Amino acid sequence: MLLRSCLAVPAVLLMLTTAHAATEECPAKSTQMDDIIAELQKAPSCNRAMKIFEACEYGASGDVQFGAVVEKRCEGDFLSGLGASQKKAYAGQLKRCDHKYDHESGTMYRSFTAFCRAIVAQRYSQKALKAGPKSR
Repeated sequence: MLLRSCLAVPAVLLMLTTAHAATEECPAKSTQMDDIIAELQKAPSCNRAMKIFEACEYGASGDVQFGAVVEKRCEGDFLSGLGASQKKAYAGQLKRCDHKYDHESGTMYRSFTAFCRAIVAQRYSQKALKAGPKSR
């Protein structure tokens, strides 16, 4: 039993190292907020903006600004094509993200909220792009 435990620890560490190595490095000039925001704004697509967000995240409240840029980029793909009920549903999903961590303290929960909102916007973007220009 002890041998299994001893072998499990290196296996877990190897998996974590491999997963981290698969993630992209932040492409911004530096880790300064302005440089990351500039890189996000240059993203040619919603999905690319999300990849940059994931690579450059702070894991704290600074991610709120990054997430807002991603939301705006993604919304460009679908927001104007939504009807009133669809806009209401989208706003409702964003609101759920806003309230998901209401009872949690700490800046990492603001980051989680920012990611939640960006993911919702990304899903709507992907759906609109998949449906084609008629839906936008």
